[in-house]
Amino acid sequence: MIIRRKPDIASSEITPERTYLNRRHFVKKAAAAGVLGTALGPRALQGKTTLQELHPRFDSMTSEMDEPLNSYEEITTYNNFYEFGTRKSDPAENSGAFRPRPWKVEIGGMVNKPGEYELDDLLSGITMEDRVYRLRCVEAWSMVIPWYGFPLSALIDKVEPQPGAKYIEMKTIVRPEEMTHQRFPILDWPYIEGLRMDEAMHPLTILATGLYGADLPNQNGAPLRLVVPWKYGFKGVKSIQSIRFVEEMPINTWQVQNSHEYGFFANVNPNVSHPRWSQARETRLPGFRKDFDTMMFNGYTDQVQHLYAGMDLARWK
Repeated sequence: MIIRRKPDIASSEITPERTYLNRRHFVKKAAAAGVLGTALGPRALQGKTTLQELHPRFDSMTSEMDEPLNSYEEITTYNNFYEFGTRKSDPAENSGAFRPRPWKVEIGGMVNKPGEYELDDLLSGITMEDRVYRLRCVEAWSMVIPWYGFPLSALIDKVEPQPGAKYIEMKTIVRPEEMTHQRFPILDWPYIEGLRMDEAMHPLTILATGLYGADLPNQNGAPLRLVVPWKYGFKGVKSIQSIRFVEEMPINTWQVQNSHEYGFFANVNPNVSHPRWSQARETRLPGFRKDFDTMMFNGYTDQVQHLYAGMDLARWK
């Protein structure tokens, strides 16, 4: 298992219904405590009260490596999401106007059930669950985050890819009227990422819809983002609007931006340095020093190394 739980957690806590119930519970508790803003969203929590404090069950959760969780405040105020700005604080500050609902996902390419799906319809019948994963970014910083979501494989099975589909390409929505920095040529919009089919089908790979028991905040990729825990953070495409099943390896955004520094696979590898810095050690936020040795595949070697048997991991970075 990816998380540890107290044995008395009710089954309703790990079903799709829980998102709705927790949202109501949080609103009620937060309003009583005077910490709720005008709506649940990027600015919803004020002061020192956090969702971690409002939901005691998270006290029992750690990563597989017994790592404590980062706080809700840390996770939601230090982000990479260039659609809202290039500073780590920009996404939380600039994403308030973004509307994550209603939401549609376009499924296309080599698949038997293509179409434009309402997100709720797409999630219908899929079991949701908590996962605690470390998110490690290529800049050598990391956090431990309690995601809420479902295996990407469940969506893949639902839409029935054809035998020729070898890769999945995913794109972030383009809404420059809401995503303020899409108005500038920071990157070649839309943001594009991809996975090989066996990576996408791996049980560790999830599509996250929330964290800390609440819906994803805008700055963390609402309402739907990719989480692949053995890869660097730039693989985690956010606010997914399009999923295509294709035969050829997609060209992801950072390959287009700088192919010398970024590749398709982006597996965490302490033995391969970024051209401008070492990846051998990492900073665990909110710290400032590189106090942790980087683990191969971010600590998931036993689960995923077979996917890359025989590959030159320095070449296929």
